[in-house]
Amino acid sequence: MLYLASQSPRRRELLAQIGESHRTLDVDVEEIRQPGETPDVYVSRVALDKARAGFARVAAEAGARVLGADTEVVLGDDVFGKPRDAADAADMLRRLSGIEHRVVSAVWLVEAVGERRVVSVSTVRFAALPEADIASYIDTGECFGKAGAYAIQGRAAAFVEHLSGSYTGVMGLPLFETSRLLRGP
Repeated sequence: MLYLASQSPRRRELLAQIGESHRTLDVDVEEIRQPGETPDVYVSRVALDKARAGFARVAAEAGARVLGADTEVVLGDDVFGKPRDAADAADMLRRLSGIEHRVVSAVWLVEAVGERRVVSVSTVRFAALPEADIASYIDTGECFGKAGAYAIQGRAAAFVEHLSGSYTGVMGLPLFETSRLLRGP
């Protein structure tokens, strides 16, 4: 049985989109970047922590496999997680306005025979965002619960001037890479 260590509705939908039946596990892991930890290492570690926490709950079940994923928006050495409030969301969107940033998605598969991972790194360039557009977007509420304060699959698609990489990776689960991970080495 495949388990997804995530309560993200987007991740559940994406996994179902590629025909992977699964159950979800609600795991609670600390998402705090350690001193000296690079953004890419941080994202991978959090995804692994989620997968391991989930596997610890189902390890006694024969054939149990657990996917853990994390996606973060990275600008230079700064990691933009989910905004705390509207002011934090506005600050993130202002900083992303008119420039390129990276979106790092790490996915770990933990099972009795071992642990494997895939990583997807996408580059997104936003158009310049007028304050009125930022305010209107925040008013929709779509920015909350999203890394970098935006959902590429929602209204923020209008901000994206260029995308290089995985669209589904920016959403939270890179399907090409995840599909390969689930099918083996």
